[in-house]
Order: sequence, then C-alpha cells, then structure tokens
Amino acid sequence: MSTFAVRASASSIVASLGTPAPSSSNSPASARPRLIRNAPVFAAPTTVVGMDAVERLKSGFEEFKTSIYDKKPELFEPLKAGQAPRYMVFACADSRVCPSVTLGLQPGEAFTIRNIAAMVPPYDKNRYTGIGSAIEYAVCALKVEVPVVIGHSKCGGIKALLSLQDGAADNFHFVEDWVRIGHIAKKKVQTEYASVPFDDQCSILEKEAVNVSLDNLLTYPWVKEGVAQGTLKLVGGHYNFVDGEFLTWEK
Repeated sequence: MSTFAVRASASSIVASLGTPAPSSSNSPASARPRLIRNAPVFAAPTTVVGMDAVERLKSGFEEFKTSIYDKKPELFEPLKAGQAPRYMVFACADSRVCPSVTLGLQPGEAFTIRNIAAMVPPYDKNRYTGIGSAIEYAVCALKVEVPVVIGHSKCGGIKALLSLQDGAADNFHFVEDWVRIGHIAKKKVQTEYASVPFDDQCSILEKEAVNVSLDNLLTYPWVKEGVAQGTLKLVGGHYNFVDGEFLTWEK
C-alpha cells in the first residue's frame, strides 16, 4: 500500500498546543493506517545554553554549509535552476515533527506546507487562500505526484479540537476556528469511541483528522482531476515520536 517508506480555558489550550500530554500505553489504532517503519528519529540539538538566539541560527547555518552544502554540489547545483519536487507534504507546525528530518527528505524533494495539526481546509476562494494557493501551485505548476498529509502523536492542535465544546465562545482569534476544520473527524471519534479515555481518543483523532484532510484535498478541482487521471496519489501518514513509528495509508 505504501509508496514510501470539557471546555478548555485559554491557558489550558495554550498548554495543549505547546506541551505533551501524559502518555497512554494502550491507544486503540485506526483501521486504515499500516505500520511501515519503526526506527528512532534523532531530533536536532537544542539551543546551546547561553548562546544568543540569533547566533544560534548563524552557527547552525555555518554547520550546514560546511558539512552539507559545500560537500554536496551534485544536490544543490541543480536546485539553482529550479525545483521539481515529487511530494507535497502537509505537516504540523509543531517543532518536534519536522518532516525533512523525520522522513529524510532532501532539499528539492518536497514542497511543504505546515500549520497547526496539519489541517487541509476544503476548497474556498474566499477563505484559506494561503493553503489554496500552495496546493494550486504545487499541483498545477510544480506537477507534484504525491500529496501527503501527516499527523503526529501528542498533537496539541488535535487535543484542542477534542477539548472544544459546541457553542462555547472562542478564547483565541484563530486557533479554534482553524482546528474546527477537523470537526467531522472529532464527531466520528466521539461517536465510535465514546467509552475510550480522552488521551486515546486524541490518538485516534490524530489519524482521522488526516482522513478528513485527504477528503478535503479532493474538493480542489485540479487535485480531483489528477487523482482521477492517475497523475496524483493521495497518502495519509502518522508520525509517533514517542515510539519512533511512522504509518502510511493511501486514499
């Protein structure tokens, strides 16, 4: 199947977006994903204690330039003329789940769109134009072949979605309205897994929200056409950084 490897207060939602929740040892698995890899992923080093924030960026670039850029002209020289990525990757903006690191993607290999909870909204010319323009450019101009939507473990955006109470006032300007893109997935999980503990519901919702985003991709006419013609293959994914696992399933 795979082609590659209770109403929350403002402070509680902030916590859910920025800090991992207590883990659960027996999370029910979604029926659609399939385990394809179980390998540890090593995160980038944290900021050196005492180092200025800007200097950290500069030193990081210097390390990249000397150890990677200068040593791989065969990779970087062709990129000066343009890009031809195979993948369009939707990933969460969470700092723990950079897809280039976790999937070993090289520069030029993936056109990447990141946001809270890796949501893909449905086609709408008057809303979400930033996402819509990225999808249009990737599919119509860059001719990507594989759109991929990747959820992840301990996702704060998904926890925020599952915590929202219908009809309650929002605490943020943007956050709640954005994660409601996954409302259908939330209702499915609450209906089908009503007796499951909250943390396990979150784990299930992380995958079901990906399925909603895959469905939403098909509301974009050029995506729907590409899938029908066989030039596009939609793939869902889930990265579990707690156990070092990555799942994929095809739409």
